[in-house]
Amino acid sequence: MLLHQLVTATEAVAATSSRLSKVAALAAALGGLDEDEVAPAIGLLTATPRQGRIGIGWRSLAGLDVGHAAAPALEVRDVDAALDRLAAADGRGSVSARRASLEELARRATAPEWDFLSRVILGELRTGALEGVLIDAIAKAADRSPAAVRRAAMLSGDLGHTARVALTGAPDDLDAIGLEVGRPVLPMLASTAASTREALAALGGDASVEYKLDGARIQVHRDGDDVRVYTRSLADITHRVPEIVEAVRALPAGRVILDGETLALDEDGAPRPFQDTMARFGSETPPAVALRPWFFDILHVDGRDLIDEPLLTRLAELERVAGPSRIPGIVTADTERAEDFSREALAAGHEGVMVKAIDSPYAAGRRGKSWLKVKPVLTYDLVVLAVEWGSGRRAGLLSNLHLGARDPDGDFGEAGGFVMVGKTFKGLTDETLRWQTAHFPTIQTHRSSYAVHVRPETVVEIAIDGVQRSPRYPGGVALRFARVKGYRPDKRADEADTIGTLRALLR
Repeated sequence: MLLHQLVTATEAVAATSSRLSKVAALAAALGGLDEDEVAPAIGLLTATPRQGRIGIGWRSLAGLDVGHAAAPALEVRDVDAALDRLAAADGRGSVSARRASLEELARRATAPEWDFLSRVILGELRTGALEGVLIDAIAKAADRSPAAVRRAAMLSGDLGHTARVALTGAPDDLDAIGLEVGRPVLPMLASTAASTREALAALGGDASVEYKLDGARIQVHRDGDDVRVYTRSLADITHRVPEIVEAVRALPAGRVILDGETLALDEDGAPRPFQDTMARFGSETPPAVALRPWFFDILHVDGRDLIDEPLLTRLAELERVAGPSRIPGIVTADTERAEDFSREALAAGHEGVMVKAIDSPYAAGRRGKSWLKVKPVLTYDLVVLAVEWGSGRRAGLLSNLHLGARDPDGDFGEAGGFVMVGKTFKGLTDETLRWQTAHFPTIQTHRSSYAVHVRPETVVEIAIDGVQRSPRYPGGVALRFARVKGYRPDKRADEADTIGTLRALLR
C-alpha cells in the first residue's frame, strides 16, 4: 500500500468530528493492507512505530533541507524499512548514517507525506485517530465484533499484532489470544471524579478506596525466577530495577502478574518528588536511589487468570501474595470514612485516592467508570507569552500556549517580567481556538517558524496537578498536566500568580 493512502485516511479523520466517519475512513485504508504491512501501518497511525523511539528529535527534522517527491510513490513497507535502518544505526559513523537515511526518506516522500512522517517520528500525530477509534476500524475492516478486537488488544498488549490476526487470521485466532505470563497487557485506566463523595455516589455501595501514589506505573510478571518489569507503555525495564525484581522473587507465588506503582522514598519514609522517581526509573546507571514497588491489583496467580474476577476477589489474592507491598486501602461505603482516608493520603505526601468498584473486572486498556481518581485540582492565573500553530484538526489555528508566571523581583529575569513555566493545548474548545487565533496576532511582537510571540498581557486560568523541578525553564519549575480553564479578561497581567507561588509547591 502507498503511504499516501494512510495519509489521506488520517486527513479525513482529522477533518471530521464524527466517530462513524473516522472509523469508516480508517477501515477503508486498513482493508487494503497486505499482511506484512498491517503492524507497520498501525504503528504509523498511532504514532508509535514498531521500532519504538528511534532517537530523532525536532532539531534533526527541522535541520533537513531537501526537496520532496512530486507524486506519491513511497510504500508503507518502504517507510518501515527506513525506520529499521534509523533504529539500527549505532556506534561510530551512526550520526551521518542516520542523517543520510533520514534525508533519503524525506526526498522520497511528498510534502504532505513528510509532514505526516515527521509527526509520527515525534509522536505528535494528533489526528483524532485515538486507539478506541482504531479498534473499531479494525473490527469493521475485519468484520469482527469490536469487543473481540478490544479484548485481544488488551491481552496481547500489541495493537499491531491484534490487527494482523483480525485482518488476516482464521476466525478463531482472535479469540485464542489470552493472558500469558511474560507478555505485558495494556493497563486498566481510571476516569476522574471531583471528590471522594462524588466517586462513592457514582459507584454506589461499597468501594475500595486506595492511596493514589505519585509514582511510575509498573506491571510485573514472574515465572519462577524469571521476573520481568514493564512500564505503563509496556517497555521492558527489568535491567534498570533490580530491587523490584528481588522483591517480587521473594513473594509466595511461582507464576504471577501484578499491577502497581513504584516510587522512591526519602530517609523518613515519605515519597520523594515524582521527578526523583522518574530519574531513577529511566537511569541505565547503578541505582543511587532505591525504588520500592507497591501493588494494587493482581491479574494472574499460579495458573489462575483473575482479570474477569471481581476486584474484591482480586484484592483478597493480592493480600495473600503481596500483603506487605500492597498499596494502603480500605473497603467502605461510608463517605466520612473515605474522606478521612483521602486526607490521610494527602498528609502522607501522596496525590490523593483511587476509588474502585469492588465488583469490577480488570478491563485492560480501558478508561471506564469503575476506577475513579480523586486528586485536588490547583488553579493559577498565568500569562500567555506565545502561541504555536496547531496541526491535524487544529491546522490553521493558534493552539499550544506558552505560559508565564510573574517575576516581581526579577529573580529569574527582568523585575516585573514573566518566567515561562510550561505549555498546554489541552482544555481549549473550538470557540476558544477561534478566539485566540483572531486575538493573538493583534498583540504579536514577532513570529518564529512555529509560533506567534505576543505582549505578556493576556491572563488565562490554568488547572494543574502540581509542578516539578525543571532545568528547562529559568524559574526551575514546570507545570504538570496543565489544562486551560478559561481566559480572564477581568484580570491584568500584574495580577497573575508569581513564580514564587509555583516554586512553593515543590516538596
